[in-house]
Amino acid sequence: MSTYQNFEDLEVWKLSRALNNALYDVLDPKPEFSNGYLKNHLLKTAGSIMDNIAEGFEREGNKEFIQFLFIAKGSAGELRSQLMRAMDFNFITTSEFNELKDRVRYISRQLKHFIKYLKSTSHNGNKHKK
Repeated sequence: MSTYQNFEDLEVWKLSRALNNALYDVLDPKPEFSNGYLKNHLLKTAGSIMDNIAEGFEREGNKEFIQFLFIAKGSAGELRSQLMRAMDFNFITTSEFNELKDRVRYISRQLKHFIKYLKSTSHNGNKHKK
């Protein structure tokens, strides 16, 4: 098993970054989202997923890392709710909603599995092994 040296190497962080870029690509060209609260909230929440993965990793201990992964997972749930609002308000299409929702759900599942893995190895005092 390898030990990760940088959060940028984590697949779940890479997926979260890609989600942020995809969300921006969907929202940026829409004039109804130009300076809106919901657009800013969507982007901040999506950013929170990847930022909490990074912050937890940098704490250099599995216990705190797991805590921040749970926060990232919570942000994933919050983002799905916000995406539903954006679709309800006709800011995004049903197709855009489904594509983004599926990506967020996948990231949430990956976070769940990663947390489970880290919990199973934390009794050995391992740092960020996978």
